[in-house]
Amino acid sequence: MQHQLISSGSPWEATVGYSRAVRVGNVIEVSGTVAAGDNGVVGKDDPYQQAQFILQKIEKALKDAGATLENVVRTRIYVTNISQWQAVGKAHGEVFSTIRPATTVLEISKLVNDDYLVEIEATAIV
Repeated sequence: MQHQLISSGSPWEATVGYSRAVRVGNVIEVSGTVAAGDNGVVGKDDPYQQAQFILQKIEKALKDAGATLENVVRTRIYVTNISQWQAVGKAHGEVFSTIRPATTVLEISKLVNDDYLVEIEATAIV
């Protein structure tokens, strides 16, 4: 079975030993994705803007793996403050309102940088 690694170009991928996404056969797993832009954190203090940016990054990784957002069957959303779930949910709904994958929203105590408020991962089947 073909094993395809999709890179975002982040220097952390080689250091930590991960890929932005991995495709094995018709399944694509997108790693937890934060709002890390070329110039630092995108949407500092704005969970909605972070989620929008993250979903764009996930869409690009899926495209690089030969899929689209329509192929997503599962998302997991991690937030550092559960009271912000509606802002994150709004961004998620703007992308997935008709696709409607299975999803989970979890509050966690911290992400790798205090300015990251949201992390999202996805599973797609093509």
